[in-house]
Amino acid sequence: MNVRRRLISAAAAGAVTALGIGTLTACSGDGAAAAGTGKFDVVTSFYPMTFLAERIGGSHVHVTSLTTPGQEPHDLELSPRQIGGLEKADAVLYLKNLQPAVDRAVAQSPAGTKIDAASLTTLENHGTEVGGHAAAHDSHDDEESGGKDPHIWLDPVRYAQVARGVGHAFAKADPKHAADYEKNTAELVERLGGLDRQFRDGLAHTAGKVFITTHAAFGYLAERYGLTEEAISGLDPESEPSAARVKDLERMARADGVTTVFYETLVSDETAKTVAHDTGLRTDVLDPIEGITGKSRGTDYFAVQRANLKALQRALGAK
Repeated sequence: MNVRRRLISAAAAGAVTALGIGTLTACSGDGAAAAGTGKFDVVTSFYPMTFLAERIGGSHVHVTSLTTPGQEPHDLELSPRQIGGLEKADAVLYLKNLQPAVDRAVAQSPAGTKIDAASLTTLENHGTEVGGHAAAHDSHDDEESGGKDPHIWLDPVRYAQVARGVGHAFAKADPKHAADYEKNTAELVERLGGLDRQFRDGLAHTAGKVFITTHAAFGYLAERYGLTEEAISGLDPESEPSAARVKDLERMARADGVTTVFYETLVSDETAKTVAHDTGLRTDVLDPIEGITGKSRGTDYFAVQRANLKALQRALGAK
């Protein structure tokens, strides 16, 4: 198994709390009528969950996302109106320990169907010592606990596992449309399988295997395709790296033939530019797909993932 090396401050590990893997509960209800949509009313926490709900639910669901396009999901605070929407929803689809405000609201919501995506696949502990680098835990306060990485949607295989669980929950909660939910789920899982093959084939033969990111979001993707992620920052993607860390990155970049420092679309690129300037590397976007905006390299999950693949191929020298 390939291990991702993380250049994260020791303070990150201290900020980590114990992960509570959520459970999935489902039952029929009349929440859609209460919400006035006439459809199966689903509230989602942020874009990767919204995408699943819309693709699986199709015309039978009304989907409301708690995180607006362009909003950094980790810092989300809910309005009274959003909390009220949760109380009326037929189902809530979220990723526990990523957005503390959502976790608190979901715990208090009377919604009959609460689907925690983290409980539908396996999460990994990424705390390891490799090659003399101290690897600690990526964390946005409560987003990771006990070293468990929440970025499961960036691995098409794990995302497909979540999709199957969501489809099952929708079918159980809204049985009159179960056949359509099952059909839509199967189609989505098949497309994710195709995306997995594109990544596997596209990254099978590269000059390098190491890439640098500002935010440690790509551990699952790196492991899936035999790569190594070096993250500048875990707690804050916009934080300035220390001189010692830049020197460490510079040594690593030379040793591993790294060409590129990746940054993401929803935060500043200043950290990436600082490290790239000091190490003589170039910068590019590797999108964690936490939201789709006009700056995104695509209009949906699949398009942005294909753009991510091309960016990695350029950076790693795909043959």
